[in-house]
Amino acid sequence: MSLKKILVANRGEIAVRIIRAAHDLGIKVVQVYSKADADMLAVRLADEAVEIGPAQAAKSYLNAEAVLRAARESGADAVHPGYGFLSENASFAAAVEEAGLVFIGPTADTIRTMGDKAAAKAAAIAAGVPVVPGSDGVLHDLGAAPALAARIGFPVMIKAAAGGGGRGIRVAQDAAELAALLPQASMEARAAFGDGSLYLERFVGRARHVEVQVLGDGADAVHLYERECSLQRRRQKVWEEAPAVALPEDVRAALCASAVRLAKACRYRGAGTLEYLYDGETGEFFFIEMNTRIQVEHPVTEMITGVDLVREMIRIAGGEKLRFAQRDIASRGHAIEVRINAEDAARDFRPSPGTVGALTVPGGFGVRFDTFLYSGCTVPPFYDSLLGKLIVWDETRDGALARLRRALGELQVEGVSTTATLHAALARNPEVQAGGVHTRWLEGWLETATLHPSSTNGEEAR
Repeated sequence: MSLKKILVANRGEIAVRIIRAAHDLGIKVVQVYSKADADMLAVRLADEAVEIGPAQAAKSYLNAEAVLRAARESGADAVHPGYGFLSENASFAAAVEEAGLVFIGPTADTIRTMGDKAAAKAAAIAAGVPVVPGSDGVLHDLGAAPALAARIGFPVMIKAAAGGGGRGIRVAQDAAELAALLPQASMEARAAFGDGSLYLERFVGRARHVEVQVLGDGADAVHLYERECSLQRRRQKVWEEAPAVALPEDVRAALCASAVRLAKACRYRGAGTLEYLYDGETGEFFFIEMNTRIQVEHPVTEMITGVDLVREMIRIAGGEKLRFAQRDIASRGHAIEVRINAEDAARDFRPSPGTVGALTVPGGFGVRFDTFLYSGCTVPPFYDSLLGKLIVWDETRDGALARLRRALGELQVEGVSTTATLHAALARNPEVQAGGVHTRWLEGWLETATLHPSSTNGEEAR
C-alpha cells in the first residue's frame, strides 16, 4: 500500500466510515471540518483535523481551494471525497491530481462523462447497455420537444442533463403540459447545477429502482450484485435492500453483466454504481445514470458479499489491482438499510437539528449502525439531515425484516426527532413485506398513512 496519509473531504457518517477503513489499513487520516463541526465524531477519530471555513457548505466543504490547501499543508498524499459535496466534481478531481495528490475515485474524465446524463446514455448505448427510449442527447432546441415526445410516446420525463437528487425533473402527460414544464425544469436545473440543459425519456410508471455495484481498477471491473432502492420520497431513497426483491435470475444476470460492460468500457477506477429502472410488467431494464462515487447504501452490498468497499477503493487508489475475479464474489442472505434522518415524518418531515441526549445503539448478530452520533453531540441545521444508517442482515428477507423491527425498537436517540418511526411502520406494512413496491409507492402511501410523532425509542407512539 503506497498511501500513507488520506485527507477526508467530507463530514458525518461517511467521514467516520472512511476513517475507520483507512485505520484498518494502517493509514493516517486528516479530517477537514467547518466551524459548526468542530466537535463531530470524525474530528475526534482522525489523526489530525483542519478547520476549512464557516458553517456554510459553500465556504467550507464545497471550497475546493480550502480542501486542497489543507491536504498540501498536512502532508496528505490522497483525498477521499465520500459522497455529496465535491465527490462527483470533475474539476476538483483534476485539481487533486494536478496538485500531485491521489483522488480516491475515478478519473476526472470518467466523472465528467458519466456525470453528464446525456453523455452517460451515449456511453451506455455504445457498450450495448439498454437505455430508456428518449432524446438523442441534450435538447438543443426546446421547440422540437413536442414532436420528439410524440415519437417517444407520452407520458415523458423531462430531466436535467447535469446533477441529480430529483432536481430539474418533470413528468408531462401531453404536449400542452410539456410546453409548460420545459422552461420550469430548465430554470430549476440552471439554479441547482449551473446548467439548464435538458433531455427527454419515456416515463416508466410503476418502475422499480435497481442499481448494480461495481469495482474497477482502470483495466478490469467486477460487479457485487444489485440493490433495490424503490422506496423513495421526492426521488430521494429512504430504504435500500440487497439483493433486489423478486428479481428473476435471468434479469439479475443480464443486469449485472451490462453494468460490468459499461464499467470496463469507461475504464472505471474505484467503487461506482449504475442505476437502472426495472419494469416488472415487461421484464425490461434500462440504464439511467452512473454515480461515480461510493453510495450511501453501500453497506447492504458489503453485508451480502463480505467485501469492504471503502477499503477496496483505498487499495485501488494506492495502485493495487482488483484482488478478486467475478467468480470469487458470492451473494449470501439478505440485507436492509434504512436511513435515520433528523426529521419528523409525522410533521411533513420537518428538520430536527439539536443536541443528542441519551443514545442507545442497537446491536446483536447481523446488525450494524453507521453513524456520527454520540451522546452530547450537536446535529447542526446546515447540512443533510442523515444521522446514520441502520443495516441488518439475515439468511432470508423475512428474517432481515424481523431483525430490522427488533433493531428499530432498540434504537434510542433523545433530543432530536428521527425517521425511525417511519421505518418501523414500513417494516410492518404488508406491501413492503411482500416486496410489492415501486418508486412512487411511498409517496402514495404517505398521503393516507397516519404517522405518530417521533418517540425516543424508534417505535410509533401509541
